[in-house]
Amino acid sequence: MKAIRRFTVRPVLPEPLRPLSDLARNLRWSWHAETRELFRAVDPDNWRAAGGDPVRVLGAVPAGRLTELARDEQFLARLAAASADLDDYLGGERWYQQHTGGDAAGLPAAIAYFSPEFGVTAALPQYSGGLGILAGDHLKSASDLGVPLIGVGLLYRHGYFRQSLSRDGWQQEHYPLLDPNELPVTLLRQADDTPVRVHLALPGGRSLHAHIWVAQVGRVPLLMLDSDVEENGPSERDVTDRLYGGGSEHRLLQEMLLGIGGVRAVRAYCALTGHAAPEVFHTNEGHAGFLGLERIRELQQDGTEFDAALETVRAGTVFTTHTPVPAGIDRFDRHLVARHFGEGAELPAVDTERILALGRETYPGGDPNVFNMAVMGLRLAQRANGVSTLHGAVSREMFAGLWPGFDPEEVPITSITNGVHAPTWVAPEVRALGARHIGAARAEEALTVGGSLRWDSAADIPGADIWALRRDLREQLVAEVRTRLRASWRERGAGSAELGWIDTVLDPDVLTIGFARRVPSYKRLTLMLRDRERLTRLLLDPERPVQIVVAGKAHPADDGGKRLVRELVRFSDDPRVRHRIVFLPDYGMGMAQKLYPGCDVWLNNPLRPLEACGTSGMKAALNGCLNLSVLDGWWDEWFEPDFGWAIPTADGHGLDEDRRDDLEANALYELIEQRVAPRFYDRDADDLPERWIEMVRHTLADLGPKVLAGRMVREYVEQLYAPAAQAHRALDVPGAAELAAWKSRVRAAWRDVAVDHVEVDEASGVAELGATLGLRVRVALADLTPDDVEVQAVAGRVDASDKLADAQTVPLKPAGGPDQQGRWVYEGPLTLDRTGPFGYTVRILPTHRLLPAGADLGLVALPTEATGEGAGVLMR
Repeated sequence: MKAIRRFTVRPVLPEPLRPLSDLARNLRWSWHAETRELFRAVDPDNWRAAGGDPVRVLGAVPAGRLTELARDEQFLARLAAASADLDDYLGGERWYQQHTGGDAAGLPAAIAYFSPEFGVTAALPQYSGGLGILAGDHLKSASDLGVPLIGVGLLYRHGYFRQSLSRDGWQQEHYPLLDPNELPVTLLRQADDTPVRVHLALPGGRSLHAHIWVAQVGRVPLLMLDSDVEENGPSERDVTDRLYGGGSEHRLLQEMLLGIGGVRAVRAYCALTGHAAPEVFHTNEGHAGFLGLERIRELQQDGTEFDAALETVRAGTVFTTHTPVPAGIDRFDRHLVARHFGEGAELPAVDTERILALGRETYPGGDPNVFNMAVMGLRLAQRANGVSTLHGAVSREMFAGLWPGFDPEEVPITSITNGVHAPTWVAPEVRALGARHIGAARAEEALTVGGSLRWDSAADIPGADIWALRRDLREQLVAEVRTRLRASWRERGAGSAELGWIDTVLDPDVLTIGFARRVPSYKRLTLMLRDRERLTRLLLDPERPVQIVVAGKAHPADDGGKRLVRELVRFSDDPRVRHRIVFLPDYGMGMAQKLYPGCDVWLNNPLRPLEACGTSGMKAALNGCLNLSVLDGWWDEWFEPDFGWAIPTADGHGLDEDRRDDLEANALYELIEQRVAPRFYDRDADDLPERWIEMVRHTLADLGPKVLAGRMVREYVEQLYAPAAQAHRALDVPGAAELAAWKSRVRAAWRDVAVDHVEVDEASGVAELGATLGLRVRVALADLTPDDVEVQAVAGRVDASDKLADAQTVPLKPAGGPDQQGRWVYEGPLTLDRTGPFGYTVRILPTHRLLPAGADLGLVALPTEATGEGAGVLMR
C-alpha cells in the first residue's frame, strides 16, 4: 500500500543542541571535517545510513539519543567549538576583504553567478557532471576567499538520473523524487512568512510561478528556483522536473526561468536580507543567457533606451563558455523564442526583434532560423572566457565569425583555467599527512588560499610515509569497489551464491588506473578496448599487472554512449579479467571522493582538442595520483614529465577516426607497458618505488597550487569581476547613452571608412634588423573624426602565404587633413625588430574610452588591392 502524501516529521532539538540545526543547514560541513565528525558522533549508525547527510541524520535520530546528547558535556563542548568556528568563518575577514582596501580597489560589492547545475555535495544532487561540479567548487572557493557571490540555479525535483545496469550491461536510468524538506535548503519567505514567488508570463495567458529555495554554501547563498508549486498547471509544474530533460520548449522554459526568473529571485533575496546588490553578473555557459534581457527590461522600466541599457548590461556581464564543439550549444527555433517574448508573453516592453537579433547566427555557415544561446551570451557580455588556455584558443576560432575581419587570436575571448576545491576533494588521510609535516593551520591555508611555499613542503615528506599513504588509499578503494560491485550485480539479478569472486576483485598492491567521466563519444570510454588481447596481457601480466576502475554515465537520450558503456561492461564481465577491470555504475560525488585518492594513475584520452578543461585529473593530482592523458584541456597547459605522461595524438593529420583511434590506443598501450608500469614496480632496497614517489612529490608540490579553485576564483576576481565592476560603474546613465549613440554613429558611417593609400618612406633605408620604416597612410573617415578611430600598423613574421604571425600593433598619428575629399593622413615609424620573413599591413579600428577592446564592435577597415603602394605589401 502506498501513501498518498509524503512529508518529513522533524524532531524538536533540545535547547543545548539547537546549534546543530545551523551547522546542518550550512553546507560548509561538506568540506569541513570537524563538523562531519561531530554529526557522525550524533548517531554513527544513522550517519552511515544517511550517506553522511546531517539533515537526514537529524531527521532520523531517536528522541532518546537527543536527550542523552543534551546532557553530554564533552559533546556540548565540541558543539560549541564547531558553532563558534562557523560563526568566525562566516563573519571574519578573508582574502577578499583584505584585498579590497575599500571601494578604491574597484572590486564589486557582489557578484551573481548563474549556472544550470551545481555540484556542492552528494546530499544536494543537482548536477550531472563537470559543469555542475565546477560551479559547486566555484561557490565553495568563493566562500573560503570571502568573495560576495550569490549563486543562482534551479531546483530539480528529480535531479539527474541514477544509473544502474541490466543483466547484459545496458544502462538504465532512475529518477528518484527529491523532497526539498529533506534537503539542506530553506524556503525563502516574506516577513509575513509567505513564500517568495517569482513568475514569468507565458503565451496564451498562462504564468510560470516558482518558489526560491536557499542553500547556504558557507558564506555564499545559492538560490534555486522550483516550479513545483500549486499555482502552476501540470506542464508548468514540470519545468524544473529534471536536469537536461524534455524537448526544446521544456528546455527553453527552464532557461527562461533560470535567467529571467533568476534575476528576479536575486532582487527579492537582496531586498529581504539586505545583501549587497550584484554589480557583476556571471553566466556560466549559455543556459542562463536570458538574464541579460531581464536586466535590460529593468533599465528600460526606469526610462533607459534599449541601446543604452544594452551597453550597461554588457559592461557588468561575464560569460564563460565551456564547450569546444558547436553541438554542445543550446540552439532554439527562432519562432519558438519569438512566441515566448513580446506582447502576451514575457518581456513585452522589450522589442522582440532586438531579442532575436542577439541570438542570430550572422556568421558564415550560421543558420538564420535558430536562436543560439552562446551567441547571445557573447553579445550580452563585455568579457568572455574559455576554461583553459587551449580552450580559449579553440573558442576564439569557433566564434571568430562574430568578429569578421579579425584574426582568431584577436577575438575578445580570454581564458581562465578551471580549478578544483581542495578541501572537498583531498582525502582526509592526505590532509592529515600534510598537517603532520607542515602544521594543521598551514595545511588548511594551502588547500583554500594556495601558495607555492606551503605546497613546497611536500618535497620534505619521507618516501616511506608517502608510499604507506598511497597503499592505504588503494586499499580503501579496493574495499569500496567490492562493496559497490556487489550491490551492482545484485541489481543486475545475481544471487549471493554467484558473487564469491568479488572478494578477489582488485589487489591493493597492484598498479591502479582510474577512468571516470561522462560518456559522450569524444571522451572515448572504450579506447582502451581497441586491442583487447593486448589490454588483457597488461591486466594479467605476471610481474607488472595493471588494474583499472571505470565509471561514467551516458546521457539518457544518447544510445551511442550507452552502447559504449555496455561494451566496457561486457569486457569487464569476462571471468578472465573481471578481477582486474571493473565498471562501477552511478558515478557521482560520493564515489569520486574515494576513486580519485585510491588510484595511482588517472587516465584521460579525449579526442584533442575537444576537452574544454577536464578537472577530474586535477582532483586526482591533489591526492598524489599521476596523470596519463592526451595533451588537451588543462593538461596541455601544465604537463611536465614530473607530473605524469602525455599520450601522443594524431590530430591535425587528416586521418579518419578509426585510424586515429588505432594510433592513439597503441601509444597508450606502449606508455603503460614501457614507462608507467616499470616506473611503478621498480623498487629500491627498502621496497620503495623511489622514482615514482619523487613524481608524487613533484605533483603535490608543483602542480598542486596550480589546480586549486582558490587560484581560479582569484583570477576571476582580478581579471574579470573587478574590470567588469569598474566598467559598469563608468557607464552611468549618461555614459551608457553616450556610448550607444557613438556606436550607432560609427556603424552608420563605417561602410565608407577605408584605407585609401599606404606608402613607405624610401629614405628609411634597407630592411635590416633595427632599421626603421616611415609609414604614411591616407584614410577616408566619412563622417567620423580621428577621435573616433585608431589607425594601426600591424607587423610581424609571415608564412609562405604571407599570413602574419606573432603580430604587433603600432598606432599611427594624424599628420594632416581633412582634405577636400575628407581624407586624413597618418604617419608613424615601424621598427624591424626581428629577422627573417617580415610583413606589415595597416588597419582602422573604432576607438572610444569606454570600449574594452578594439575588436569589441567587430568593425575593421583593411587595405584593398586598389589601395596603392604598400597596401598589404610584405617586405622580406
